[in-house]
Amino acid sequence: MGIVSGKGGVGKTIVTSNLAYALTELGQDVIVLDTNLTTPHLGLHLGLHLAPKTLHHVLRGEEKIENSIYYHPFGFRVIPASMNVNDLIDVDPDKLSETIRRLDGKSDFVLMDCAPGLGKEAVSSINAADEILLVANSDIPSIADSLKTLKVAQQLNKTVLGVVVNRVKNKKHELDRATIENMLGVPVLAEIPEDDKIPESIAAKLPIIDYNPYSPSALNIRKLARILTGAEYEESEKVGFFGKLAKIFFG
Repeated sequence: MGIVSGKGGVGKTIVTSNLAYALTELGQDVIVLDTNLTTPHLGLHLGLHLAPKTLHHVLRGEEKIENSIYYHPFGFRVIPASMNVNDLIDVDPDKLSETIRRLDGKSDFVLMDCAPGLGKEAVSSINAADEILLVANSDIPSIADSLKTLKVAQQLNKTVLGVVVNRVKNKKHELDRATIENMLGVPVLAEIPEDDKIPESIAAKLPIIDYNPYSPSALNIRKLARILTGAEYEESEKVGFFGKLAKIFFG
């Protein structure tokens, strides 16, 4: 599954890293990889930014993909990208499709944190995915960029599952769910509120659903995981009494 955005800064990596953990909580076997080859952030979010073997080494033919997989303490597996600018030399994004195919059958979910925009790197990531999950903010420029990304994905015969609207502030200028669905023609699968604790969680290299598990953002990411697995969402199963209180007071 390619997790994509029409522009940077919408919180795509936050959604990807937290969704990996939320799916793992539900008993799913998850591999998450960073296909943002030029400006990768997934490793920074998960404490794997200094991994010795990365997706870059695989794409250059220096390593087998199995050697670039790292086990995260929370149970999912991670294939990070290199932070070293020199590792961009001789890396061909067109090899992503062949590389991703080597992961077929090795997990329940393969999540790709794709490059933003519609450059060669981003389009190669979309082409390597079988399904697409859009991440956007609730403003007109972000949704307009998402529409372009959606059209490219459809032209590549990819299934677009829907859109995650991230960093929702409930301001008057923001587009509502119905308007976004009408503009994109796909369902809004989750609305994740702005969360001041997320920068702290990134600094701690922890997903927000571990760092602040009863926050509205954590609850909505868990709901998204259940939608994607087809599981019924019951707050009591994962967040208990205090999670229910958080939902009552914070929405």
